[in-house]
Amino acid sequence: MSSDGAESVSDHPHLQELRARIDAIDDQLLRLMNERAGYALAIAAAKTAAGEGECFHRPEREAEVLKRVAAQNRGPLPGDTVTLLFRELMSSCLALEKPLSVAFLGPTGTFTQQAAYKHFGHAIEASALPAIDEIFRAVESGACQYGVVPVENSTEGVVTHTLDSFLKSSLVITGEVLLRIHHNLLTKASGLAEIDEVFSHQQSLAQCREWLDRFLPGVRRTAVSSNAEAARLAAGNERSGAIAGEVASELYGLNIIERNIEDEPDNTTRFLVIGRTGVGRTGDDKTSLLLSTRNHPGALYSVLEPFARYGISMTKIESRPSRRGTWDYVFFVDVDGHRHDSELAQALDELESCVTLLKTLGSYPKAPL
Repeated sequence: MSSDGAESVSDHPHLQELRARIDAIDDQLLRLMNERAGYALAIAAAKTAAGEGECFHRPEREAEVLKRVAAQNRGPLPGDTVTLLFRELMSSCLALEKPLSVAFLGPTGTFTQQAAYKHFGHAIEASALPAIDEIFRAVESGACQYGVVPVENSTEGVVTHTLDSFLKSSLVITGEVLLRIHHNLLTKASGLAEIDEVFSHQQSLAQCREWLDRFLPGVRRTAVSSNAEAARLAAGNERSGAIAGEVASELYGLNIIERNIEDEPDNTTRFLVIGRTGVGRTGDDKTSLLLSTRNHPGALYSVLEPFARYGISMTKIESRPSRRGTWDYVFFVDVDGHRHDSELAQALDELESCVTLLKTLGSYPKAPL
């Protein structure tokens, strides 16, 4: 009842009944989540008994689960929300078995860390490393089970350090992450009028120039080494702001007062997940290749022709200096399918006879956006 004796909306019997049903469902969800966790522990025990103690993570299995629940979802929750919930549930269950150690390009609070959480969930042991080659070394040495590295951006192009690292590494690609790069204005201030300075990486400042010109025209813009560093600086000055991602706001205790301030709303970065063990088929896969051929007329055509003949779609081709000789190049190629699919396997067999180098960098599940 309200203070004047009238029945309030919250006291309505129908609302009370609906809330009681929600409470009952919550109790059921809690019981089922813990039941699922119990089965995950039983699987871990069975794998340990069979001698599989190093890593219980199976990327193809996770991809199949997420694909299945997304297909079965009938709403009203959107598909990406359902996928997020199940990703975190699987991440927490896996952590009960054995937490995954994942290296990412630091410092803490970068978009690469956000990509790691999007792919693995938050129940991982995330390690920030200062350079891409150090991420490769951490995974190669076994210090980390997986690494997450940026490989290309829709507006800035490829990340050459990542491509060059594959030339000398034995690691394989086990997954990919597509991350929409949303820049947010983070601050401890209560509004735009209180901000005297904005920190961010030079690239992010450039990508938000139109918004800054319109809404913060007289505010000083200071370029720093990373968006995470910008967030750290803004956390220590209540009259400053930082342009960074959501993860940085959580880590540095900043409020997001303006979201998605980037000038190009479709700005997307692709990240690769690297590991030491290949991934099985899921039916919706991609394969990345590294190849080189002699420099003669028709050489590139001879490389592409087997893919066309077997009806295999090539989604990307990128050339890089091989570092083996002047004007000698290698090609990084992405094609649809898994290396064990019959058509792709036959195309790769034929390709070996017309190239000087063919290395399968990995077959892995395609990433949902």
